[in-house]
Formats: sequence, C-alpha cells, structure tokens
Amino acid sequence: MIETIFSMQGKVCVITGGSRGLGHYMAQGFLESGAARVYITARKAEACFKAAEELSQYGQCIALPGDISSLPEIEKLTDELAGKEDCVDVLVNNAGAGWGAALGEFPERGWNKVMDLNVKAPFFLTQAMLPLLKKGKSPESTACVINIGSVAGIVGESLSSYSYGPSKAAVHQLTRNLAKDLADSHIRVNAIAPGRFFSKMTEYVSKQQYEAECAQIPLHRWGAAEDIAGVAIMLASRAGAFITGQIIPVDGGTTLTGSLL
Repeated sequence: MIETIFSMQGKVCVITGGSRGLGHYMAQGFLESGAARVYITARKAEACFKAAEELSQYGQCIALPGDISSLPEIEKLTDELAGKEDCVDVLVNNAGAGWGAALGEFPERGWNKVMDLNVKAPFFLTQAMLPLLKKGKSPESTACVINIGSVAGIVGESLSSYSYGPSKAAVHQLTRNLAKDLADSHIRVNAIAPGRFFSKMTEYVSKQQYEAECAQIPLHRWGAAEDIAGVAIMLASRAGAFITGQIIPVDGGTTLTGSLL
C-alpha cells in the first residue's frame, strides 16, 4: 500500500506560478511522484519555458505562460488546456503577489494588484476549469484543488504588506466555501498555508533578519523544497483522498507563536 498511496501516477496537474519558488518545488515533486503531465504558468514567458525545460528532466512539464490576474488570460489558459487534455486531476492555485508600504502611504494599486492575483484569480480559474476537473471523477477518484494561502492570513502581523494577509485569509475562506460546494462534484479543495520559504518574495530578507526569524520559529529554520512538495503530494494523491476544506500550515510552528517575527 505504501508504494502507491503517495503516487501521482497518471495524473494531469496544473500549477500557476510554477516557474520559481513554491510552484517550482511542487511541480518537481509531482513529476518525481509519477504525474503524467504538469502544466506550469507564469507571467514571464521566457522564465516559464526555461522552468518547464528544467523540470522536464523529472517528467513531462509543459509551459503555458500568461497573466492569470486578468479574466481574458484565464479564458485563454483554460481553452489551451481543453485543447490538450480531456480532464485535469490537480489544480494548484499558487501564483501570488505582495506589496509593501507604510500604512499611511499604502496605495490603491498595491491593494488591487494583490487582491486580483491572490484572490480573484484562484476563484475564476477554478470556476473556468470546473468542466475539466469534474470529468471522469467519482467518490473513489476525486479531483484536487490546492490553494496556496499563508500564515500571514492566520496571525495578526502585517509586515507593512497590508493587502497580503487579508488576501490570504480570503483564500482560506474561499477554500472552505469551494470545498463544501464542490464535494458533490467529487472535487476536493484544500489550502496550504506556508510560513517562511526561500522564494522571490523573500529575497529582500537580510542575513541578520533571516537569522533572527530562525531563532523565533519553533523549528529554527525556513521551509525547504521538500516541505511544501511533500504536503502538496499528500493532498493530491490517494493519501489525501479523505481530506477537504482544510487549511494546513506548513510553517515550522510559526502559528504557535502568534507572530511572523
């Protein structure tokens, strides 16, 4: 049993924001676990194609570049997928953005950019992909949607990114709502709430701040590629087949402290 319970054998997966960071880690994990094909999206076409080429050493990875913060691009992506696949087994809504500014200076465009990509895009992409996700599914063979939330949507700490935490809290609630509404369609919906990981969004962190954060995190480190990939594989494989509507922190215990610092 243990040889197959975490298998992704034969699954068709879509990961937004898959060219780097958490999306890249999960794409590699899915491919190494036997996924038939993994499609990755990214706003920058060159980076998307380069990442797909790198990931293809582990299995078939296909780049579908585009800016999914816009509804026309979501429609374009869905049409491309429908032209290539009869069904999709796993959708990971990973693409995200942050914006930092002081409270009195925080701009509307910073609010809108974050909300559009972090909240609106996962909802409308999931909506658009429902026919592909539903096809061929049953109580014994479900589709899986994984939304990437954040511990910033759980604890009360803004880090001067005032739209980011609220956007991730919205993702968590969206996950619960979709899980309830899509259960009869044999689609499970869960969220992973990562703590600190090495990614484009954390490049600004200085060595001094990194060391200070590690001292405060109960497990005294940031997350590694295996940490996020392992949970995503669990949720998308048979191992997670009886899990839906859950928000799973992957944070080294950060939420136990009640603070991101």
